[in-house]
Amino acid sequence: MTPKLYIQKLSPPCRAVLMCGKAIGVDLDIIDINLLEGDHLKPEIVKLNPLHTVPILDDDGFILCDSHAIMSYFIGKYAKDKSLYPEDIQKRALIDQRLHFDSGIFFPRHLRICLPILLDNLGHVVEEYGKAVDEAYGFINTFLKKSKYIAGDDLSIADLSIINTITNASAFVPLDEEAYPQIKAWRDRLKALPYYEINQSGGDLFRSLVKNKLGYVF
Repeated sequence: MTPKLYIQKLSPPCRAVLMCGKAIGVDLDIIDINLLEGDHLKPEIVKLNPLHTVPILDDDGFILCDSHAIMSYFIGKYAKDKSLYPEDIQKRALIDQRLHFDSGIFFPRHLRICLPILLDNLGHVVEEYGKAVDEAYGFINTFLKKSKYIAGDDLSIADLSIINTITNASAFVPLDEEAYPQIKAWRDRLKALPYYEINQSGGDLFRSLVKNKLGYVF
């Protein structure tokens, strides 16, 4: 049975999972959920995920939420090449740390700006929240001073997570490429991936939405 994946392409976590699936060649039955119209609050979705967030994976009745968990599951079950989430305990621990950075620090800072603008029609970026996102850029740039990718010298699921968050966050808080040259070089490397278009197209849709709300986009 083909795994079902409930997604919203505007969402960085959803795009990260789509990129991971494409990278390892797993077929997915994609089910679009419109968060802005409240699809995630429908009873059948809340039954799958009481947190009513996406992505949601239904793999023959096994339900899993959270993009980071889904990607590690994909690698464990479906990937012949485990390099995106290697079995070496130290490499995996570093990847996990970066994933926790994304879920615990970077993505929440992005959401703190995003939700009031998209859902409550706030017409500007709160300065304090913008500074917090820019600080997160600085952390990422520091990670990349030590290695070619976010969690070492090899591409991993941590890169797929964080590049998608950066793409959306930069619509609100511009990424200063001169201040953060390591991020620029890393992003340019990722753009060469054959499945990067997933992030590009979703990010373009998001930027268009933000422009409609704010009247401008970075």
